[in-house]
Amino acid sequence: MAFDEANFDPVRYGVLWERVQVMDKKMDRMERQMEQLLDMASRSKGAIWLGIGLWSVVTGALGFFLGKH
Repeated sequence: MAFDEANFDPVRYGVLWERVQVMDKKMDRMERQMEQLLDMASRSKGAIWLGIGLWSVVTGALGFFLGKH
């Protein structure tokens, strides 16, 4: 497919160029938001494991002190 200057419309090209620029900005914003979501997920994973560990210590201590031995 060769470039045909006879069918080239600079107005349509300008409109397409602007749309590409807008989409590029949106993609950059989406990438930043995705990175923020991944950071939040990583931090919450640590909190979940901390909660599980603390709960196991508490239930283990309760079982030791309240259990029959």
